[in-house]
Amino acid sequence: MSFQTGLSGLNASSRNLDVIGNNIANANTIGMKSSRAEFAELVTSNLGAGGGGGSGIGVSVATVSQQFSQGSINMTGNNLDVAINGGGFFELTMPDGSAAFTRDGEFKLDKDGFIKSNGNANVLGYKIDSTGKPIIGDKPTPLQLPTSAPIAAKPTSTITAEFNLDSRAVVAASVTPVTPRTTYGTSLTAYDSQGAPVPVSLYFERVASTGVAPNITDNWNVYDVSTGGAAPDALVPPTQGAAGTAGFRFQMQFDASGKLISPATSPTLSISTPSVVTPNITATLDISKVTQFGSAFAVSNLTQNGYAPGELTSLKIGKDGVITASYSNGQSQAAGQIALADFRNVQGLSPTGGGNWVETSASGQPVQGSPGSGKFGALTSGALEDSNVDLTAELVNMMTAQRAYQANAQTIKTQDQVMTTLVNLR
Repeated sequence: MSFQTGLSGLNASSRNLDVIGNNIANANTIGMKSSRAEFAELVTSNLGAGGGGGSGIGVSVATVSQQFSQGSINMTGNNLDVAINGGGFFELTMPDGSAAFTRDGEFKLDKDGFIKSNGNANVLGYKIDSTGKPIIGDKPTPLQLPTSAPIAAKPTSTITAEFNLDSRAVVAASVTPVTPRTTYGTSLTAYDSQGAPVPVSLYFERVASTGVAPNITDNWNVYDVSTGGAAPDALVPPTQGAAGTAGFRFQMQFDASGKLISPATSPTLSISTPSVVTPNITATLDISKVTQFGSAFAVSNLTQNGYAPGELTSLKIGKDGVITASYSNGQSQAAGQIALADFRNVQGLSPTGGGNWVETSASGQPVQGSPGSGKFGALTSGALEDSNVDLTAELVNMMTAQRAYQANAQTIKTQDQVMTTLVNLR
């Protein structure tokens, strides 16, 4: 019996050394989680006995548990390196179509723009809707970035202007010579349906006040000039404020406090394009924040929402897993969001090699979500999660396991000496 007890100790210690050796070997493996051998006593049972009374007959390895503690975050500077700081796993679709999960964020782009792991598995994530928001309710699908073709041009549809008109300005027609219309003006670049730039100039001209006290308003005519339109010098009207003058668009009216009261809604500009193929640009002009105060004319904001086509120049992954693509035309667009999965019992996951795990009946089904929400950890872009192996502790454990192995071998040697003594009795 003592031989078997010592032999079970040797087997258990050998298994423990295997586990420790695997931990040490993977001390530099990204996303690796260390393991620990856990032992259980073997005890004999007495047939027909109602209570205990069995004796110990050795030891066995009850299980090898995985330690899912957080590994240290190591900055790499590679935009496609991603580390999870907290709970969760990256979701993968393996080349054979099966599902797997990993903490290894060493991702790459293939020739078709798919994000791949080192094992050539597709990284899963959420698509982006028309507003640029991730569609969290959908099932995660392989993430593919727009690397093969430029993003299409977007024609200008909205122009936002914020500026102050000088209330001290005189009526343009009240002086000689007439105040040039270009005295108060600004310009920007709009884009047609093919992404071609179209210069647009806006000019503001003070005209006579209207109304009856106390409801007198200060009035400004607005003119615009674009490619295909008249030149600024040709827009001096024969009659100030004439609505039929070339380039006239609308009139702004301000109350006594300098607040814009008319037009009450955003006017629409029809901007001529240089090409006979592209239609005129129809853009809404947001002037809701225009004022008329007793200070110098100044433009504080002038933007439009169109852009030319552009090529992909860089990628950035945010803490929430949203992948932002930057283009040569200065635009940035969300291209997808990395999905995470977690399990009720992560100890039930089965390691398959290559830094991957698969679900089992013990782990339960994955709970999917986005990084930074609920129990899911945030992502750190340009970084990787190192192995959580404590090399110093493993070396100490290895020495302890070695001594345990030697001690069990000694019990077998001692039992052999006892048996030899019995055999040699005369």
